[in-house]
Amino acid sequence: MSGWIERILGLPGWLVLVIAGAVVFAEDALFVGFVIPGETVAFLAGAAAKVGNAPVAGVVVVVVIAAVLGDTVGYQVGKHAGPRVLRLRVLDKRRPKIDQAQAFLARRGGSAVFLGRWVAFFRAVMPFLAGSSRMPYGTFLAWNAAGGLAWGAAVTLLGFAAGASYARVEKTFGRDAALVVLGVAIVALVVWRVREHRSERKANDRAPVRRPR
Repeated sequence: MSGWIERILGLPGWLVLVIAGAVVFAEDALFVGFVIPGETVAFLAGAAAKVGNAPVAGVVVVVVIAAVLGDTVGYQVGKHAGPRVLRLRVLDKRRPKIDQAQAFLARRGGSAVFLGRWVAFFRAVMPFLAGSSRMPYGTFLAWNAAGGLAWGAAVTLLGFAAGASYARVEKTFGRDAALVVLGVAIVALVVWRVREHRSERKANDRAPVRRPR
């Protein structure tokens, strides 16, 4: 664990920005974010910023812009290809969660775009569903920008805070102890995401599969 964390923290600043932006963008744009750890990567980028390999303001800006642009691409894909994509059989196991997201969007409207950004699966599918439901783009963009700004800043700065703990422990107890502290923080985030993913899978396995007509 400490080895790969050390390698990540040692990446050049420009590469940290590129990786964080690319992964966060792909999570939203490709409609497959439930298997792309955008949140974890943004967290690590924030930690790398504190260690000194990337400017924290730059990381926040890149993550926020990538989140907003990724959602915009997801919206456009949903608008132009939504019904066809939703009929794909590969989505059958995800059908109950997609139905749940659609119902949430129908109830909450634009605010579902903002709130959905804080839930892993909804973050991946909500822009697509907003587009496929023909939500006005102006409404979508306003909530998308607000959600991208709040989420991107929060996750990145949380990582930055973990990096601050890393820096303090490194100064007092040495690099190995600092890596353990940061590793614990990252493992806690990953375990939470894995448990969330497993609970989704169990719910999907218990739910009957609906075949498209």
